[in-house]
Order: sequence, then C-alpha cells, then structure tokens
Amino acid sequence: MSQLHMMVTITSRNLTRKFLDFYTDLGLEVAFLSLGKGTASSEILDYFGLDGSEKTLIFHVVTDEKWKEIKRELRRKINIDIPGIGIAFLVPLSSIGGTKALNFLKSGQNFVKGEESELKDTKYELLITISNQGYSDLIMDAARKVHAAGGTVIHARGTGSHLAEKFMGVTIVPEKEMVFIVVRKDQKNAIMRSIMDEAGVGTEAGAICFSLPVTDTAGMRLMDEIDEE
Repeated sequence: MSQLHMMVTITSRNLTRKFLDFYTDLGLEVAFLSLGKGTASSEILDYFGLDGSEKTLIFHVVTDEKWKEIKRELRRKINIDIPGIGIAFLVPLSSIGGTKALNFLKSGQNFVKGEESELKDTKYELLITISNQGYSDLIMDAARKVHAAGGTVIHARGTGSHLAEKFMGVTIVPEKEMVFIVVRKDQKNAIMRSIMDEAGVGTEAGAICFSLPVTDTAGMRLMDEIDEE
C-alpha cells in the first residue's frame, strides 16, 4: 500500500519557475501555487541565508516512493541544502474526495489505495478545497449546510490543466481559490460530500477536496461546546 502526502515547497519568488520546471521533469505536472512573504526574525533569516522577500508556496500530492526520488534530486540538481534555495516538507493526506480527483492529483504516480490513513486520537482535520476562482461562497454555503464553521480563502494558481481534462473531462482555468476549513473528524465525510455535490467535478466551480490530519488545536472551544449541546 502507498501513502499520499501533501508536499509543500517554499522558495523565493524568483526561483518559482526553476522549481516548477524541476518538478515537471520528475512527472509532477499538477501543482497549486500561492504567494506569501517571509516573517522570520532577522537572526533566523541570517542563520538560514534567507531574506524577508516575497515567497512562493507550491503544493503537490506525492507518494512515499515519489518523495524519495524528489528528495534525492532536490539535493542533487537544486542544491536545496544550500541556505537560501528553499525548503520542502510533507504533510500526510487522510482522504481525497472522489476517484477522479485522486487520479488528477497523483499525476500519474503509482498508488495502491488502502484504507484511509489517520493519526490516532486526532479530533479535527483540515479540509482543503481547490476550485475555480469566484466560487468560495458556494463552497462555504455547501459546507455550512452540514454544520461546518468558517473558512479561510487563499488565492492560488494551478498547473496541469490538460491532465484535468483527461481525468475529469473538464478544462480548468489557472486561477484558483483554496478554501481551508478546520472540521471535526466525524463530520469530515459529510462536509466533503456536500461540497462535492454542490461544487465538485461537473459544476462550474470544478472543486476537488482533500483533508489533512490536525494533531492539536487552539481557539476551537466554542465549536466543541456547540457540538456537545
């Protein structure tokens, strides 16, 4: 069995194309990009050879075996261990909403699906929905129908549109919105189902969604109290 992960790469904005070309050469054509800005203290920035300039966050879905290859090639071809180049890390995926979305996100990687992975004793999960731009309200309305709380919207840009047409039968536009919603684990499936029914593949929103395990939270006490009533 294979494990799927969300691979996050953070690098300077002027190195974005270099990383994208590198990942494409390794067969990772599906990516989602968002812009950010470094906030670390000057001492930390100096230690890692970084600066406070604008950053790019690049998101890919990868398997265990693919990560081993990527990690090796990041060191060999990108020299990622040199301060200032960037960092890459993994977060385990616990579920993906639908087979078509899975085939699109894994971008040709070999993957044998087993049981949904989960960390023990986790109460919440981070549900991430990626859709065409302008449909975040529709997604939140669908989530709230099954008692989801508020979400956070991040503007992003996607790659791999030809693969979307191959696996999902639709043409997608590059401009994307990523909606982050922290949900109770026992509510996750109902919320994902509602989003996919209202805004999933085959709709104008063209949304795909997946979840990441959350090991601990702060600021969720009100939600806990509502659920206990």
